[in-house]
Amino acid sequence: MANFSKSTVPQFSVDVYQNEFLPEGGRDVSAIVTVTSTGGGTSGQRLHGPGGGGTAGVVIMVDCSGSMDYPSTKMRGAREATAAAVDTLRDGTSFAVVAGTHVAKEVYPGNGGLAVADARTRAEAKESLRRLSAGGGTAIGTWLRLADRLLASADLTIRHGILLTDGRNEHESPEELRAALDACAGRFTCDARGVGTDWEVKEVTGIASALLGTADIVADPSALAADFTAMMEHAMDKGVADVALRLWTPVGVEISFVKQVAPTVEDLTGRRTEAGPRAGDYPTGSWGDESRDYHVSVRVPQASIGQEMLAARVSLIAPDPAGGDPRPLSQGLVRAVWTDDLAMSTSINPQVAHYTGQAELADVIQQGLDARKSGDHDGATAKLGRAVQLAAASGNADTAKLLSKVVDVVDAATGTVRLKAKVAEADEMTLETRSTKTVRVKR
Repeated sequence: MANFSKSTVPQFSVDVYQNEFLPEGGRDVSAIVTVTSTGGGTSGQRLHGPGGGGTAGVVIMVDCSGSMDYPSTKMRGAREATAAAVDTLRDGTSFAVVAGTHVAKEVYPGNGGLAVADARTRAEAKESLRRLSAGGGTAIGTWLRLADRLLASADLTIRHGILLTDGRNEHESPEELRAALDACAGRFTCDARGVGTDWEVKEVTGIASALLGTADIVADPSALAADFTAMMEHAMDKGVADVALRLWTPVGVEISFVKQVAPTVEDLTGRRTEAGPRAGDYPTGSWGDESRDYHVSVRVPQASIGQEMLAARVSLIAPDPAGGDPRPLSQGLVRAVWTDDLAMSTSINPQVAHYTGQAELADVIQQGLDARKSGDHDGATAKLGRAVQLAAASGNADTAKLLSKVVDVVDAATGTVRLKAKVAEADEMTLETRSTKTVRVKR
């Protein structure tokens, strides 16, 4: 492993876990790539310093559609949550607040740009929240496009959005929302939250997925302030943006897939952008002090016993602040070695096995909930039973607890379950929203 980081940016390391041994004729190579960043969050120098010289920007988008008044605790909770997020802004961070209905309106600072956080602007922003009131429809694409324009109005290194909605995106077409997400992808990251139970899970998780953020449910509006505070603290700890996972492969090697598998499952395969001969970049967003795992699967040419080859080189790439070529931060190697030792070639790497199971867990939960909604009780029982089995085997206690609110578990080890006759809507939505959350493999 090589490390090319400088003191002015977080330190990145790449570790590769795999069984490199293949039988004669074997072609499929899998590896778990663990990327760890240190010094970019609370323990290191941030790129956004105090005194107005910072390069971080955050836009908070608050749903102000008519449904936010039913019950009125949602609008009140949204104001309190936004005020708590504003209080969490560090001095020097650029920010704005947007009210979202069927149109988007900048509530603060209101001049088509961003304010710079200090005691005065935080107080002004919180005072402006008194003007937030419910009325109108929902067109989330307009909120995102306004956030993009505001973030583009300043010279920023970290660009982030926080979006809250309580309803379905009924005042623009799915195509319009998709076009807005496509336009904003790669320009800023965004965490999305659904409050209450009248919103569409796939819309909120789709926004977070497209913009490389997190998604979650806040069923009780009184919990919004704590959630917004935690989201803003997480955003404030980012130290470097626009990091890409670069995969270089030799001639003859085919890429099967590239997935983030921890802390959540996110398929990055289709997001590749070409980066020179036989190299492609996969976006990972912004980083602070954290560690993530990626599953890389490639298909190599057939070879004879005793041969070995470099199957792939994985690098972390970040933009050059001076505008030059992207900088390599760290790299790791994926290898292939052909052997006639059956024990060596049939051994499954524990990390690969664990995350293959976690990806399947996310898939079968979604399939099971979809089957349940469509009335396919047998299909739902089978899929959710498999989910219970996988969650138990991998030690994913949080997901197992969520599953137990949707099914009665007869035997977790065999995946024997019965669908509950009555399930609270919030419990079902929580399971669906958090289905992609994984547990780290124990090393």
